[in-house]
Amino acid sequence: METSLHRALKQFYATEGAATEVRLGRYRIDVVRGDELVEIQHGSLAAIRDKIAKLLVQHRVLVVKPLIVRKTLVSLSRKGGKELSRKASPKRGTLLDVFDELVYFTRVYPHANLTLETPLVEIEERRYPGHGKRRRWRKKDFVVEDQRLVAVVGVERFSSHADLWRLIPAGLDEPFHTGELAESLGVRRLIAQRIAYCLRKTGAADVAGKRGNAWLYRRAA
Repeated sequence: METSLHRALKQFYATEGAATEVRLGRYRIDVVRGDELVEIQHGSLAAIRDKIAKLLVQHRVLVVKPLIVRKTLVSLSRKGGKELSRKASPKRGTLLDVFDELVYFTRVYPHANLTLETPLVEIEERRYPGHGKRRRWRKKDFVVEDQRLVAVVGVERFSSHADLWRLIPAGLDEPFHTGELAESLGVRRLIAQRIAYCLRKTGAADVAGKRGNAWLYRRAA
């Protein structure tokens, strides 16, 4: 079922003269703007990886992957019921979350016909109590009724190796290992390892030997 968030983003990208929900061969395209196809994906990019790879052979494609930077949780009495409460979710996304998606998209990105765009969005998530048998064991038992767009607070575009390096601190000495990358970004090493993997698999970085047991990385020539 299409969420309000997805509908709102389709309208956001459906500029004058654009068409929505266009059938193209075996695929349905969210928005067609001239010769550019726009695909909006809330879930994992892995789900559309093969579709995008095939479309890129003959088309310019803009993949839109919204990143939720602020979420308000709205509790409802029941499905379609009255609002009981609302509170800010403690979880906030950051632009570095784009690497969580690129892990599954490195066979597609980068490509001459591909642009990845990440709108940074604030949303409301509306929930009601869930009572299904499979959910009874869960302490937090709810069903998401809808997600609604509150605001688009920024948009970032990625189409090249250089765009990925924009997210890496300029003062980071090369070669570096993932511990140094984690420290420079202020994140856990596991996240830095994921970032280094994406840089390497997309061709943005090369392996530059080892320091002790740690692999070293540097910007690709």
